[in-house]
Amino acid sequence: MSATYMGVPGRTDEIDDLSIDGLGAHRDLNARTLDLLAASTPSDDVDKVTVAAMRERLSLEIEGIDRMVAGQDPMELNVIACPVQSVRDIFDIMPKESAEDWGTITRRLRAVGPALQQYAGALAYSAGHGAVSPRRQVEKVAEQCADQAGDASTYGALLAEAEAAPVDVREELAAAVAEAKAAFGTLENYLTEEILPQAPESDAAGVERYRLASRSFLGAEIDLAETYAWGLEEVARIDAMMLETAQAIKEGSTVKEAIAVLDADPTYILQGTDALREWMQEKADAVVADLADRHFDIPEPVRAIECMIAPSQTGGVYYTGPSEDFSRPGRMWWSVPKGVTEFTTWRELTTVYHEGVPGHHLQIGQTVYRGELLNRWRRMASWTSGHGEGWALYAEWLMADLGYMDDPGNRMGLLDGQALRATRVVIDIGVHCGFEAPEEVGGGEWTYDKAWEFLNNHTNMDEGSARFELDRYLGWPGQAPSYKIGERLWLQLRDQVRESEGETFDLKAFHRRALDIGGVGLDTLRQAVLGEL
Repeated sequence: MSATYMGVPGRTDEIDDLSIDGLGAHRDLNARTLDLLAASTPSDDVDKVTVAAMRERLSLEIEGIDRMVAGQDPMELNVIACPVQSVRDIFDIMPKESAEDWGTITRRLRAVGPALQQYAGALAYSAGHGAVSPRRQVEKVAEQCADQAGDASTYGALLAEAEAAPVDVREELAAAVAEAKAAFGTLENYLTEEILPQAPESDAAGVERYRLASRSFLGAEIDLAETYAWGLEEVARIDAMMLETAQAIKEGSTVKEAIAVLDADPTYILQGTDALREWMQEKADAVVADLADRHFDIPEPVRAIECMIAPSQTGGVYYTGPSEDFSRPGRMWWSVPKGVTEFTTWRELTTVYHEGVPGHHLQIGQTVYRGELLNRWRRMASWTSGHGEGWALYAEWLMADLGYMDDPGNRMGLLDGQALRATRVVIDIGVHCGFEAPEEVGGGEWTYDKAWEFLNNHTNMDEGSARFELDRYLGWPGQAPSYKIGERLWLQLRDQVRESEGETFDLKAFHRRALDIGGVGLDTLRQAVLGEL
């Protein structure tokens, strides 16, 4: 499945081995690779970075797998990043141009049932060792399974996409879709009847598990107490900037009143997904043309980005990188929830910069392009959330610094997104590590209700999206803060280089040098940029 995301051909009609044995095989492959690294001699500075990055990434994976196999941590089961979502989402990005493409999709659909059986077996193994995900996550994931098994399943989107395929191809596809939906129904029953009764009520992961998760997502060790305090300061700082921006939108208004003005302003409103896609493409293309050669070195193949509406309709915006030969371009995907037809551009312009240029598309596309500099693992498979998402947030602020967010509405959108990322830091670390809740929600121990109140005090989302966000933080410890903490570490690195280079510091050159290292952990990035490896 990872190969499909990277555009690497072969075995595209299979699903990963989701069994406990498959997890063990992955662990053993990592260990063998580490043994080979230990016996190797780096030939240049590029190799030194590769060895450091690979040791850090693979060692953390082994540590996490060992904890799961030992029953210290549960198998992944959460509302956003476990097999329940990945086994559906993989079909969004598969080629669908020919009857052969649809044949490949049909075969992969028929692999869904056996894969989910393997996953259920892994959950049973974990539960047998007393490690089960929190009750809230089990309930929500069971609901997701029920949705995929029902009449409104997003697997149905595949049938609509195959409308022009030959009749026999569509019939085979329909049968395979039915099998996949039935498999999700079976998994729902298993989760509800077998796993849910064993699930703990507490959402907290605990400090020990959280430290490992945080290191995995950042590629850096942080002081959790200091970062929690910094998160609270960031929330207050961004709140003040939002209030200041609100005055430019409507004098004397609160932030929520200013947002209501923006939501009603036809200047910022798009009707329909076609208009949304066209607007995304126009903005993404324009910023590439503006920034290329002036502020960034953007290789020619990376100047093409394709904006897409994802057929799965599960919500969210995401990016998939180009294939190695750039025959499949980098793509920005918008998975529009069912029934949503109106969009406000003031909220989303910053998202285009986050997912496109100078965000993920520049970062990932440039790395893929550097075949003369980086090996295949560095270009295609090395990814750390704090590095990648931290850069994308850094890129959003950079666009403001370059004057692209001077419009008060668009600036409010930038700040609104930043407020969410700062709020995540506080809730995620606070709940999972047991820090005291802020006085504004009553202090003392964090609870779901306190987290919900804090989230709503500092962000502006509809209730459904906000509930999902909170469930995400509770079920995927350490990931959500990696955006804002990653941005912080990127800014610290830039300031460190600026201080050391003095008047010779060149921002464009710094960006080129840092991005050429690829998606390594943030400690490795810092050491590589500063020449400390």
